[in-house]
Amino acid sequence: MSDTRNNLLASITEEVTECRHELHQNPATSYEEVFASDLIARKLTEWGIEFERGWAKTGIVATIHGQSTSSGKRIGFRGDIDALDIIEASGVAHASKVPGKMHACGHDGHTSMLLGTAKYLSETRNFNGTVHLFFQPAEEGGGGAYRMIEEGLFDKYPVDSVYAVHNWPYAPRGYVGIKGGPIMASSDELVIKVTGKGGHAAMPHECIDPVVIASEIVLALQTIVARTVDPSDSCVISITNFNAGTGANNIIPTEAVLHGTVRGFSNKVRDIAEKRIKEVVEGIAHAHGAKGTAEYIRNYEPTLNDPAQAALCADVAQTLFGSDNVHTEFPPSMGAEDFGAMLQKKPGCYAIFGQGEPDDKDSPHNFGLHHPKYDFNDKIIPMIISYFSGITEKSLPL
Repeated sequence: MSDTRNNLLASITEEVTECRHELHQNPATSYEEVFASDLIARKLTEWGIEFERGWAKTGIVATIHGQSTSSGKRIGFRGDIDALDIIEASGVAHASKVPGKMHACGHDGHTSMLLGTAKYLSETRNFNGTVHLFFQPAEEGGGGAYRMIEEGLFDKYPVDSVYAVHNWPYAPRGYVGIKGGPIMASSDELVIKVTGKGGHAAMPHECIDPVVIASEIVLALQTIVARTVDPSDSCVISITNFNAGTGANNIIPTEAVLHGTVRGFSNKVRDIAEKRIKEVVEGIAHAHGAKGTAEYIRNYEPTLNDPAQAALCADVAQTLFGSDNVHTEFPPSMGAEDFGAMLQKKPGCYAIFGQGEPDDKDSPHNFGLHHPKYDFNDKIIPMIISYFSGITEKSLPL
């Protein structure tokens, strides 16, 4: 990269880092990201970049044309803009000013790096084609990617491929993970109800105890992964809430309600899990003379990278950061990400960028995602701007 480009990158990084701190101080959760949307619009206007607001309520799509568009090719980049319902304890100077909300997943950084990419590409335009930048709300459980797609995102802004990244505090800064195939899991919701017969706890023989039955169900559900799912596949079934009773210690309740999550990397595994969960719940409840129901709600699709696009992105990253720092073999995460919805529609690649600081054990950049002491590492912003710009110039060469 030339000195001119390095100076431009440094200048942009400084500007968007200030934006990142503003965003961090003013977090908002799904579909309430008005501050973020206004800041994005303000900067894009200031830089003379065309954009459209109102996608999935608070989302924005920006568009940048290359020196030429004769190739007819288009690519897209996604950055999520929402925060979480967490009380911040990071201790950083730019900590959240909004009680009970914080950017504990680094979406403030994702927004800023996409803004930086927008400015860099608008300044250089060293490509033949069109780039769309998707500033997406409500990734954290709100399904913002799905909503943007349902509203016609790829009809109005068609792309040949789409890309995104996530900061990764579990790996050191400088680490880049890019691989074809599954990189993040699907995320499905489970609601189980067991209806028995309530009564006095001193007379259990006159009752049908849903607590005992639901407890048996919790244990039996773990056998689905161990004895039904192919060991070469991956699946997680976790019961995370168990609700029964009024708080009185002498009453057997009538109903117990369980909530949980199911994770996997393929629809085959999801189909198996859904079928077996319902059979286990209904069968165990029936054996005890109770009624059991299981509602299986499919939420986020697995995030599956296109192998060809992953190879292209790995090549870009290796050129920029050195082959020793780019990892193409690593375990996928059982975490979920609604960018998978976009990859269901368009080929593309989702990469991870390490942000940990192993030499500083107390650094907020080392705390896990969704931790109250977490903070995004500003030092990876120029890396990701370079990476996105590199993908653009390789995919849309002049």
